[in-house]
Amino acid sequence: MGEITLVVLFVFFYCLIIFEHLIKINKGAVAILAGSMLWMLLPFITTLSSDFIHQKLFHHLVEIASIIFFLKGAMSIVEIIDSCHGISLITDKIKTRNFVSLMWIISAIAFFLSPVLDNLTTAIVMISFIRKINLKSMEVKILASIVIIAANAGGAWSPIGDVTTTMLW
Repeated sequence: MGEITLVVLFVFFYCLIIFEHLIKINKGAVAILAGSMLWMLLPFITTLSSDFIHQKLFHHLVEIASIIFFLKGAMSIVEIIDSCHGISLITDKIKTRNFVSLMWIISAIAFFLSPVLDNLTTAIVMISFIRKINLKSMEVKILASIVIIAANAGGAWSPIGDVTTTMLW
């Protein structure tokens, strides 16, 4: 019965996230609340041992912490490069203001940068480049989407890309 309660709560919180725009609620706050509440209720309404729950909770916290530390480091490096005008040095070399040409240039850079860096770092770096170019909001969103696709394609294309890509090769 306890597992059913957890599933019902999960579906409830998931629906809150789905309808965030209708009910005007922050999905990040709902996700943090849901995760915290479900982990807190788990020992009380299931028959799982406390050692097992502790081991699983610790495993997930380590995964989340490693992602957060990686993002913090990557974003710090990008900000340091930006504060030394490294990003504007590159964006100043891009002379075209034609959106289609700019799209091809940005996607090619992301594609070939992705095997050297990982996909997430490439996305952070390239979106920092995009933000330095004076574009409309919708153009920034389109280019950011293309960067994500190009970074993933570049990582999958090269045998020196991600670990899973290397296993596929």
